[in-house]
Amino acid sequence: MKFFIAVFQGEDGMFIAECPPIPGCMSQGKTEQEAEKNIQEAIKECLNVRAEKGMPLTVAIRQVEFMYNACCTTLNAAEGCEEF
Repeated sequence: MKFFIAVFQGEDGMFIAECPPIPGCMSQGKTEQEAEKNIQEAIKECLNVRAEKGMPLTVAIRQVEFMYNACCTTLNAAEGCEEF
């Protein structure tokens, strides 16, 4: 399985990684690479727990449009933000 992940730097300087299609699936690391490595393990664990509990493995990710600062912006959780 392949999943999109989001990696960003927190206020404390740590890198946070999350997998939006799996609710609550997050990890962190001192570097982006460490956060990406850690989220892979977190994804495995989250999928195992969800399977054991009979929960759906993932949730749907939707695309929405909204107005922000008078420009049209498309949000796509799988691809990030894109302005046009």
